[in-house]
Amino acid sequence: MALNLEKAVIGIEFGSTNIKAVLIDENHVPVAFGSHGWENQLLDGVWTYSLEAIHAGLQDCYAKLKKDVQEKCGVTLTKVAAIGFSAMMHGYMAFDKDDKLLVPFRTWRNTITGEAAAALTELFHYNIPQRWSIAHLYQAILNGEEHVKDVTYFTTLAGYIHWILTGRKVLGVGDASGMFPIDPATKDYIPEMIEKFDALVAPKGFAWKLKDILPQVLCAGQDAGTLTAEGAKLLDPAGDLEAGIPLCPPEGDAGTGMTATNSVAQRTGNISAGTSVFSMVVLEQPLKDVHPEIDLVTTPSGSLVAMVHCNNCTSDLNAWAGVFNEFAKAIGANIDGNTLYGAILNGALTADPDCGGVMTYGYFSGEHITGFEEGRPLMARTPDANFTLGNFARAIVFSALGAIKLGQNILDAEGVKVDRMLGHGGLYKTKDVGQKLTAAAFNAPVSVMETAGEGGAWGIALLASYMVNQAEGETLEAYLQDKVFAGMKSVTLEPDPVDVAGFAKFMERYVAMLPAERAAVETLK
Repeated sequence: MALNLEKAVIGIEFGSTNIKAVLIDENHVPVAFGSHGWENQLLDGVWTYSLEAIHAGLQDCYAKLKKDVQEKCGVTLTKVAAIGFSAMMHGYMAFDKDDKLLVPFRTWRNTITGEAAAALTELFHYNIPQRWSIAHLYQAILNGEEHVKDVTYFTTLAGYIHWILTGRKVLGVGDASGMFPIDPATKDYIPEMIEKFDALVAPKGFAWKLKDILPQVLCAGQDAGTLTAEGAKLLDPAGDLEAGIPLCPPEGDAGTGMTATNSVAQRTGNISAGTSVFSMVVLEQPLKDVHPEIDLVTTPSGSLVAMVHCNNCTSDLNAWAGVFNEFAKAIGANIDGNTLYGAILNGALTADPDCGGVMTYGYFSGEHITGFEEGRPLMARTPDANFTLGNFARAIVFSALGAIKLGQNILDAEGVKVDRMLGHGGLYKTKDVGQKLTAAAFNAPVSVMETAGEGGAWGIALLASYMVNQAEGETLEAYLQDKVFAGMKSVTLEPDPVDVAGFAKFMERYVAMLPAERAAVETLK
């Protein structure tokens, strides 16, 4: 395969369970791939990834991409037109004046900042979720944590990766909007809220001011620095990668999901379903009320977005797939992952519309929309339930969409309009299943593009491509519509009224049985 490296672009995204890399050609077509599996650890009650795991995962993922380029194209990866990095949003990585990480990385998955989030929401009259970086910082202050006085910089995982590779303390506006509220008019942190925060913590006597320890905000297409010699060596210890490659502003997985589904224009939306699940709708105007269930973030170009984020989605499905894989091996059958997931999920298409009396909660961690700070995966059924593999699979998928449906109901009540919803992420890799059941949950058409499986790595690669290839005055929206997605194939499934009714019945049970999930949390220690 012929490949012009000088026009190729690399995108790498740190997801919750996989770090994925993609190299795209000048036509935005994915050419080569790399991936590295990893898992967060629960350390002293905090979900985290170590710096060692971050660095090792980055290098392994890149090495596999480099190997794939060599095998497919016969060239050594030395220089490309641009690189982009993205990662799971939110969380807390705080550093001192010597660039030392002060406390282990606190990820989005933690629900340990309830007091801070509530106080800041009231102070700002703006929803501050527990995941947000500012909530983590303020909770550390409320806890009297010693490290806070030494903070000189705090950022997200994407911001950290970008910093160690370029030396620039910057963040894409979409990722920054998950740290602190952004004004869509100025595309920067809201100064009145920064002033309120500084006044709130002034009695503590910290040497820092909030603006000074936050990353600089950049919009898609802006210069975010270049790969340093040290960064090139960190990314490619073999020494083949050259310094000086431009990097686009680092983004969060929400922004790359919007980009990868061409959902950055107003009245467009997407749903990303992987370890966590979130829906994004680009707003025409701000919401009328403050809703603790709804995050207000931005697109990579700075437009306001209503985000419904839930902590749990496919983890329970993955756990059950592991059990079924063990069984397959026990009887001497070795099957690949796609076949395994297909065997589990395809029965959901012909199962009972309401799952036949089977009920599950895939709560591996807390779920703020339903009021849980902790979770316990749970399955229950009535004695006369139609307990089949299909109903079991359908219940797992419906449950994965249960909490986000409750959040989406709020947007419906606000009168938010969306012309199209696009699905992407792991839930949509098995043909039709996730897409059809999502259409039932949202009672709306759901489209999946042929690139749906590429996800955020492809999305950040597109943002990197936009930075180096944009025409003068060309918006991100126009670039994606005219140069990336024009003529791209997609499949749209309309909601089946029978499925819609079945999901509604399932949701009645989902809400009614929440006390059982609560009892599981309280009694299963």
